[in-house]
Amino acid sequence: MWPINNKNEPMNHNNIEIKARCSDASFIRNYLQEHNANFKGTDLQTDTYFKVNNGRLKLRQGNIENSLIYYNREDKAGPKLSEVTLYPVAGNSELLKKALLQANGIKAEVKKKREIYFIENVKFHIDEVEGLGSFVEIEAIDADGSKGLGFIKQQCDFYLRALQIKESDLLTMSYSDMLMKD
Repeated sequence: MWPINNKNEPMNHNNIEIKARCSDASFIRNYLQEHNANFKGTDLQTDTYFKVNNGRLKLRQGNIENSLIYYNREDKAGPKLSEVTLYPVAGNSELLKKALLQANGIKAEVKKKREIYFIENVKFHIDEVEGLGSFVEIEAIDADGSKGLGFIKQQCDFYLRALQIKESDLLTMSYSDMLMKD
């Protein structure tokens, strides 16, 4: 979840997102390159999920993205609304991680290699998740409420078709839930 406002400030936003198994990352990568996607880089990320009463709270530590992220969304296949609060973390985040661990306890930890792309307000991830495999994510982001849920849902649906993502590949769970299930 990249800070779309291009400021290193906390932000609340809605997005419509999907997560799917990915059997052909080169097809996704080629599509994005052919459509002039802005490649932000490859991030080696550790997402630490903390035990909370509502939604999900994770600390993302990477070489590109470093944020404390709270989000709430349905666990269903296909495009789903996610309400997000993203707080960028500058510098060493280990002290924050320690405080959250002491207060809440760790639910799960997810390690992944993530390629990050953007086409306008739509963020794409090509993920290699340790212990789970290859995935693609699409996040159509409404950073300031000006686009509306209908529009970002249409964007997500468009890219689902364009990237030829099969309904059978769509996932309902987060990576943390998948790791805890195994």
